[in-house]
Amino acid sequence: MKWETENTLLLIKKAQQKDTKALDYLVKENAPLVKSIIKHYLNRGSDYEDLFQVGNIGLIKAIFGFSSDYDVRFSTYAVPLISGEVKRYIRDNNSVKMPRSLKEMQQKIRYARQKLSLQLNAEPGAIDIAKEIDASVEDVLFALESMQSLKSLDEPVGDEVSLTYKDVIEDKPPKMRIEDKLALYQCINQLDEREKKIILLRYFKDLTQTKTADIMGVSQVQISRIESRAIDKLKRKLG
Repeated sequence: MKWETENTLLLIKKAQQKDTKALDYLVKENAPLVKSIIKHYLNRGSDYEDLFQVGNIGLIKAIFGFSSDYDVRFSTYAVPLISGEVKRYIRDNNSVKMPRSLKEMQQKIRYARQKLSLQLNAEPGAIDIAKEIDASVEDVLFALESMQSLKSLDEPVGDEVSLTYKDVIEDKPPKMRIEDKLALYQCINQLDEREKKIILLRYFKDLTQTKTADIMGVSQVQISRIESRAIDKLKRKLG
């Protein structure tokens, strides 16, 4: 059954063969599809332009994964890929507020990285991405590092502490800059496991030293000593 016009199928085939003009045309032509999907996610704390760019990443994945042998319309094939990309973005990126400029840079990088990966058949480097989005390599590297840090915010801090790094950051004052939040997250992560658990139980679970000692299976005096040592380390690291 011929679900698509010959022209659409030809353009998809050209895009799959790394024809960037065909790819750009398909992305533009399918913009209404992406917009119709993202409107269902606009009340979840993300900006329209951000969701639109993320939806385009899902669209590109659909273009490169589609085959006429599937016997379905391209739009039918593309919808779950676009929706899945948007849902992942909302899940991974709404835990920490960040400067608008950094957020925009990250969105450009996501789109460029997806596009270049498909063109190069390899993960693009910072220089490739910088050229694609017309930005400095330094800005790209900073945004990439921030993205990498944010990915792991849902990881548990320790086996015996029911906290994630997102909890740690979100419990800080709302005016704290993203750079400071990431610095705190990274410094806590550099403590040894026992120090890390004690700091989180004491300052993010608001437990007393006695209760913390019961959980950790040590004396209150040991908790006090380890806590003091960990705080000194954090002070030195945060400078």
